Amino acid sequence: MNQIHEHVAIVTGASRGIGRAIASKLAADGFAVVVNYAGNTERANETVADIESAGGRALAVQGDIADPAAVEQLFAATQEAFGRLDVVVNNAGIMQMANIATDNVEVLDRTLATNLRGSWLIMARAAEVLREGGRIIAFSSSVLGKSFPGYGAYIASKAGVEGLVRVLANELRGREINVNAVAPGPVATELFFEGKSDEQIQAIANLSPFERLGKPEEIADVVSFLAGPQGRWINGQILRANGGMV
Repeated sequence: MNQIHEHVAIVTGASRGIGRAIASKLAADGFAVVVNYAGNTERANETVADIESAGGRALAVQGDIADPAAVEQLFAATQEAFGRLDVVVNNAGIMQMANIATDNVEVLDRTLATNLRGSWLIMARAAEVLREGGRIIAFSSSVLGKSFPGYGAYIASKAGVEGLVRVLANELRGREINVNAVAPGPVATELFFEGKSDEQIQAIANLSPFERLGKPEEIADVVSFLAGPQGRWINGQILRANGGMV
């Protein structure tokens, strides 16, 4: 491609669900978007095709965010394709349910590797390459405010992400780079619905005073705000987009 665009964004985990909605929203906002994905090439290419059919620019780049070499390649591919980088959204993550027990420590290790180590690597590389006015947007979760059984590994990883956001915001003092996180509540995605009964889904939806699940597009709107000019005075914050769940 080798074209320089006014604004360029990386969105990790962008082949489906919330990540796909974020990629589409930022493209509509005028960003050229690099669609990072872990393994589903077909879904990632669909995301790119949807953006391009709407008149935007996008590029799919495969990579495991927990792998430093893959992270380096993601940022290099972005620079090669578009010539600059303005916004980095680290939406990629995993959620595996397990009680806090000795036999489940592998769940903790896998979850921390992707959600916390991956966030560290993406945020660190973003901090190294972004210029003045850049935005780093991480992802936490509003489940931190509920402490449900079985969520121990996931909550530990996301609590770590929130800590990284606040520290990095201070470490970037003087560079005019915003660092924030979005913490969604339950969102109506394919991944959320998997393995849940209608009764379970409604019970979770009722946690919000709105008595419904969030929509991927509503989370994408929050990211759009943080990435755009209206978000320039928001820094070191965790925005809990959960309809009042907590």
